[in-house]
Amino acid sequence: MFGQIIIGPPGSGKSTYSYGLYQFLSAIGRKSAIINLDPANDNLPYQQEVALDIRDYITLEEIMEELNLGPNGGLMYALENLDEEGVDEFIAQVNKLVDEQNYLIFDCPGQVELFTHHNSLYKIFKKLVKESRLRLCVVSLVDSIYITSPSQYVSILLLSLRSMLQLDLPHVNVISKIDMLRQYGELPFRLDYYTEVQDLTYLTPHLEKESNSVLGQNYVRLTELIGELVQDFNLVSFEVLSVENKRCMIHLLSVIDKANGYSFGSEIGGDLIWSEATRQGGLPYADVDVHERWIEFKDEYDKQEREEDEELLKQQQPQQEIPLTEDEEYEKSLEEWENRK
Repeated sequence: MFGQIIIGPPGSGKSTYSYGLYQFLSAIGRKSAIINLDPANDNLPYQQEVALDIRDYITLEEIMEELNLGPNGGLMYALENLDEEGVDEFIAQVNKLVDEQNYLIFDCPGQVELFTHHNSLYKIFKKLVKESRLRLCVVSLVDSIYITSPSQYVSILLLSLRSMLQLDLPHVNVISKIDMLRQYGELPFRLDYYTEVQDLTYLTPHLEKESNSVLGQNYVRLTELIGELVQDFNLVSFEVLSVENKRCMIHLLSVIDKANGYSFGSEIGGDLIWSEATRQGGLPYADVDVHERWIEFKDEYDKQEREEDEELLKQQQPQQEIPLTEDEEYEKSLEEWENRK
């Protein structure tokens, strides 16, 4: 069985993506189930679709009140002190979803500490992989606004790298809300510079402009050293995501299916056409320049895709019969009478 672990900082769009993915999988015939792992998330967009909720096993509000902790501290304490019985019961419920042939979607908390150096969720996922034979892929989301600042971009590179090393699972890094990027301001480089994580030394002049004080010089040097560390590992790259764009979701899911092995195994749902298309590489955005699509010619691409979708919708709708005139009705009845003779 297969699934995705959705992680990322607060505001990166984890719950929105989880719900969008659930709807998309339903549309292509793949049975799925959403599992909420954030005990502090009371405003879920997919409340009716939740198959399993960790809030049934962790009472975060009581912990915060008893220990006088805030949301972050309460969540860390709750996960650290989640007893073995609670973990086993939670995993047993996950196994039921696995037995029902579901593709699992884990919507995780936004506290990045849980994925950079904390072991609680790491242990849960490792136990799931071992006992349930789940093939999971981590999908790490970051808001596209972070790439507009050189220092913040290097920070998310370090965050992504640390998450990859900590969780020790197949990993796909994603720049989310890519359709909003043009509203955040101009980029000094092409978008593929950021998605492919090219030579980070080109950021130095922009870092110096961003931090032009004496203290800022030390900050620039620290950022450069972090960039060198990221490049030495040579592990981080990004896909892009616009949840409302069907072609973007198709491309991202095809990448994730290859990462967790879904594309190479036997089908578990009704998405046989999807699986075959993935194997043959017949999916959109495979050869589209990411900078042209989302920066230079975004409006043109949006218009073209709308027209293609409208045309496809027309082809799928049953054609309505045009009512015949009186003369045509007479000719038709006469022809039928002649045929019966």
